[in-house]
Amino acid sequence: MKGKRSKVQEDDHAKNGVMSEAHEEFGDRPASKPKAKKALKRPSKPNIQRPAKKKKKSENKPPSTEEMMDSLQEDDYVKNDVMSEVHKESSDRPASKPKAKKAAKRPLKPNTQRTAKKKSESKTLTTEDLIRLKETEQMYHTSLLRMQIDELLQEVRLKDKRRKSIDDFIQQIRDLIEKIPNTLQTDLVDQSWLPKSVKVPFLQVPYQVNGKFHFLPPSSIKVVGSYLLGTCIKPEINVDVAVTIPKEILQAKDNVNQRYLRKRALYLACIASELAQSKIFSSVKFAYMNSNHLKPVLLLRPDGKDVKMVTVRIHVCLPPGMFKLHRFYPNKNNVRTAWYLKDESVPDAEEGNEPPTPHYNNAILCDLAMEQHFDHLSSSMSNFPGMKDGISILKVWLRQRQLDKGYGSFNGFAVSMLVAHLLSKNKINKAMNGHQVLRNTLQFLASTDLTANGITMSKSTDSSLPSIADFHQAFEVVFVDPLGVVNLCADMTAAKYKQIQFEAKESLRILDDSNGFLLALVVPKPFVRTFDHVFHITQVAQMQKTCQKMCLTNELLDRGGDFVSTALPFILRVLKKGLNTRVVLLSHMLPQRPEWNITEKPANHKDIGSLSVGLMLAPDFFSSVLEKGPAADSPEAADFRSFWREKSELRRFQDASICEAVVWPASSLEEKRCIPELIIRHLLHLHAGLPEPAINYAGNLLDCVLTKGKKTGTGEDQMVSVIQSYDDLSRKMWNLEDLPLTVTAVQGTHPALRYTDVFPPLPVNPQWTFFKFLPETKCLIPLLEKPTPVYVSPIKVICHMEGSGKWPQDKDAIKRVKAAFQIRIAELLKDQHEILCKATATYTDVYKDGYVFRLQVAYHREPQFMKEFLTPNKILKSRDTEESFQLELETIHLPHLTSTLHGLHQQLPAFGGTSRLAKRWISAQLLADTISEECVDLLVAYLFLHPAPFTAPSSSQVGFLRFLNLLASHDWKNSPIIVNLNGDLTDADLAEIQNDFMAARSELPVMFIATPKDRKLSVWTKMKPTAQILQRLIILASESLITLEKQLMQPSESSDIKMIFRPPLDLYDVLIHLDCKHIPRHREAVDPPIKSFIRGLLEVDIKNKDPRFPVVDYDPVQLYLSELRESYGEFALFFYDAHGGEVIGVIWNPSSFTPQPFKTTKLNGRIVDTKSSSLLMIPNMEAMLEDFKILGEGLVKSIECQSERWNI
Repeated sequence: MKGKRSKVQEDDHAKNGVMSEAHEEFGDRPASKPKAKKALKRPSKPNIQRPAKKKKKSENKPPSTEEMMDSLQEDDYVKNDVMSEVHKESSDRPASKPKAKKAAKRPLKPNTQRTAKKKSESKTLTTEDLIRLKETEQMYHTSLLRMQIDELLQEVRLKDKRRKSIDDFIQQIRDLIEKIPNTLQTDLVDQSWLPKSVKVPFLQVPYQVNGKFHFLPPSSIKVVGSYLLGTCIKPEINVDVAVTIPKEILQAKDNVNQRYLRKRALYLACIASELAQSKIFSSVKFAYMNSNHLKPVLLLRPDGKDVKMVTVRIHVCLPPGMFKLHRFYPNKNNVRTAWYLKDESVPDAEEGNEPPTPHYNNAILCDLAMEQHFDHLSSSMSNFPGMKDGISILKVWLRQRQLDKGYGSFNGFAVSMLVAHLLSKNKINKAMNGHQVLRNTLQFLASTDLTANGITMSKSTDSSLPSIADFHQAFEVVFVDPLGVVNLCADMTAAKYKQIQFEAKESLRILDDSNGFLLALVVPKPFVRTFDHVFHITQVAQMQKTCQKMCLTNELLDRGGDFVSTALPFILRVLKKGLNTRVVLLSHMLPQRPEWNITEKPANHKDIGSLSVGLMLAPDFFSSVLEKGPAADSPEAADFRSFWREKSELRRFQDASICEAVVWPASSLEEKRCIPELIIRHLLHLHAGLPEPAINYAGNLLDCVLTKGKKTGTGEDQMVSVIQSYDDLSRKMWNLEDLPLTVTAVQGTHPALRYTDVFPPLPVNPQWTFFKFLPETKCLIPLLEKPTPVYVSPIKVICHMEGSGKWPQDKDAIKRVKAAFQIRIAELLKDQHEILCKATATYTDVYKDGYVFRLQVAYHREPQFMKEFLTPNKILKSRDTEESFQLELETIHLPHLTSTLHGLHQQLPAFGGTSRLAKRWISAQLLADTISEECVDLLVAYLFLHPAPFTAPSSSQVGFLRFLNLLASHDWKNSPIIVNLNGDLTDADLAEIQNDFMAARSELPVMFIATPKDRKLSVWTKMKPTAQILQRLIILASESLITLEKQLMQPSESSDIKMIFRPPLDLYDVLIHLDCKHIPRHREAVDPPIKSFIRGLLEVDIKNKDPRFPVVDYDPVQLYLSELRESYGEFALFFYDAHGGEVIGVIWNPSSFTPQPFKTTKLNGRIVDTKSSSLLMIPNMEAMLEDFKILGEGLVKSIECQSERWNI
């Protein structure tokens, strides 16, 4: 294969044993019962083994392949997320009677059973049990929900046994800090006294500043925050320690020009230099609190086995009353412009007309108010255990949505203060439990817009305190603390709060569902899977120019030179205005600055990496080519022109109005999908000065694997053309005259008619010089010396004929009548519409508009006659047969599914593209023949109809990511996929399907998909995939998801987006390399050739002088595969990528290597074992490999043996 190989390929050799499970398809070894039990205990591992059969007693029987591979793959299913255990318990733990299980394992003695039974019957519920039951009834929707929440809290909370060792560790830190010696007083800029092994954790720009500094032991050391409050959650246990800097170190004007902040950093550096010498720490590092570069903290982790147990964060804070609060009101200035713009010492100027510095002021106020905030939370939580539970659950909710970390995050402290605010406003009360606190907090977030109507916790009547309006003038999001001066959401952007609001609304919507708990609190929502399009500003240094272009000098001064966080809110406003109704939600990843060693200098602002922005698209509007503006003579027209500049132009509309408008160049559906990218690049270049190379847009990167030529694009327009031709043919069929019976329905079944064909059929106009014409049969034969002609896919259409008493009641007679109809339809289409047709006994091919439609006549009662049979007693009975099942599938189920999914695509246009990507990926892994196309379509439909906790995708790329995640994470053993097409299933129906599934699980397919028309059988997965193939798909999907998400979120010039579409070939025993000349779909390959063979096609608009019927459904590779499987299917499995693959992968069946007694019926592919004393047959591998080459003469280029496992 061409191009780079993925991590999947590199790691796959270690895992190739999993694929060897495919050999079990041939065998009849029973599944391992002990492993099945283990899977029940660990549902996070998708157990997809076949139902266990009864094992014969055999002490020395070697373990089966399934058993061995189950143990080998055990580690693959260990989940890093702490929530996996909650899923486990909620899925499999019985709702009640835990003791019953134990009793079953240890039965009582016969003489004590009756006594035990009497005791059990006489046992009554205690008062505590009754109270708990009443609480559950009143406060929770179900007892299961209460169990889930209790289990969640138990999993994420810190165990009491851990607290003792953490407390000891904190005491050791306290003792070490108190012993740090004093230092001599020096100028603030003279830092020569600091050891060279420690750098100051502060970007000192400009460097020159007035002030003195010397170290003194802290005036107090206190534990604050969630650890002491009991609301910290695993896996990251952070203990916040507030170290109060002594007043003697500070001076009256330290609030000005970063003096206090630099003293704070120096104080922290001095502590770090001393603590780093102690051996009780595994690491001593610096980090920024909430990624705010003005607020460094010191991170301390214990040595030994407790290294991952806890991180102690040392905060330096101000002594109470050190500065007067009014100095830090939002409209006050504390950073002088003259000082900031020059790198030299200048005398302090009075405030005068200096610009306000609200973010700088807020950073200092947080240090002043740290202890008061802690005391406020502590008093609020007293005698209110529900508040602690609620805050812990809310922290989990935020973490699953990546909202709790980074600059401007809604962290645990902010959400705790919000709950305290709701308590003070009587929105919650102390009688509530954690679940009710969660719901009420989410309800408040969903209904309250803090970007427009801020809130305050302050009850003070002091008129000198700043008003909410003052805060709104300085900040985008306003949530004021109890002191009335600190904005707890000062660094948050309006876009990020809108995302929090959106997530709160969505969570409230799903919380009442049966799986609401898992969806809202257990399922993670990564940024890249939440938003339809994501783009990255990779060259963040260019944002310095943005600050200049947008005249943001004052804002830059306020944020201490952080040009990224300065420019971000303004960039988001521009994008929101430009995208307007095209997006439902616009948000950004929170910039996170990693921790660093104390020996290193802090990273510059330009080194934070890329800045990521996500777009949740409005499916109806995002691809519109027109941006209609105000009327030309309105006052708003000038603003519209200044915003869009040269893109704006005057246009006359159908209602005769003349308006400003922007029209984006896009003719195909592929180009229309790129319009958001065009808008973003234009606006960021125009208003933010960001050049095109600075922006990496990752919205449509996967389109390249659906393209087989520049002219055809990604194929959506071709499918529209196919459907238009099909509709016209349907009308002609309806209006056919002289048919003995009328056509009651014309239903297409081809994937292109439901928009899910990977490479839709193209109109063909064959060049007859590539064929030999046989006059006697009027057939075309491809010439051997020419390349194989282009593949022509027949578009299958089912024609239902009306019922009549004249239809025979014998299945063979019905087939003959249908054959007569096939011939008559061909004649009538040719006579009445001059359409070229070719009739056979089972179908009629129609050559129309360059497409070949394959019409198949159907009679609705035919499957019933196929099921009938006579018993020996001459009684007529009915039973399902393979033939009747296949006919029902083709003539009833498939047409209905096609029309339903066609309608789904009309409502959700990203459905078709997502399904095509999913099929292309499966085919690229050489597994297309092991899972049906309809099965993939239904899995993708499930993602669109049941997207919770996400919203339905509006781009095929994010839909594909969710498809991979569904394959990798779904519990296939215990949970059916229920696709509620058209919303036909009620809650009662869903419950019934679930119950029926569990009752008959051992008899059902490993992948079970139910629909309104197929509730019990899962017809589309009845035959395939097998358990081993599904296992293989799970592993490949898991690895591909990790790789692709990394590529989309960490863009680089060297990354290759096609990496996950290149299959690992190491696990195959034999590779059959094919000659590209005879691969008709060669241009569909993942890595298409730069030059390929001419396949005998004329331009569509060139008319053939002698029109003849093209060669249909001719693919030599597929014919070769059919022969291989028919002849050698018992010896091997054959895998191939039908879309232009150049290699066939072969895996030998291990059971076929077992020597067998000589039988004349088993001579095929076997020889007599000359080494054996008895007459035994063994596979003749050399001869089979030779046969592979002979059967594929002209097609097979070479055969490569990759393993010697077949040697006997």
